[in-house]
Amino acid sequence: MTLDVTSELFDALLAEADAAHPRECCGLLIGDPAEGRIDAFAAAGNVHPQPETRFEIDPQALIDAHRAGRSGGPQLVGYYHSHPDGEPRPSATDAAMAAGDGMIWAIIGGGRVAFWHAGRAGFSALPYRLVSR
Repeated sequence: MTLDVTSELFDALLAEADAAHPRECCGLLIGDPAEGRIDAFAAAGNVHPQPETRFEIDPQALIDAHRAGRSGGPQLVGYYHSHPDGEPRPSATDAAMAAGDGMIWAIIGGGRVAFWHAGRAGFSALPYRLVSR
């Protein structure tokens, strides 16, 4: 599957990571899983006690996103976070945290964004194309 990602969303993720530096930013990816499309993101607080090296999405943001999806609203398709001084690939910590539930992870680092599928066998890279709205 090739993801469709708007250039506006792509640029906004880069800007958010830059603004959060030296902490990790994090949040939710919203879109249409059947269409392989990411339409928006929702920034969430990083509530981890060590935000410079770890992230934990504010649980209330997750609850709200799941409720909205069950009510027919926008669908949660994944998560994003930054590696402030690293590369946009899953770390050992990311691999340990991933649920293997098929969600998309966007990782921002080194001025780039990479997308990953969190499957049962671990992470696999997801190709993407930038589209206009």
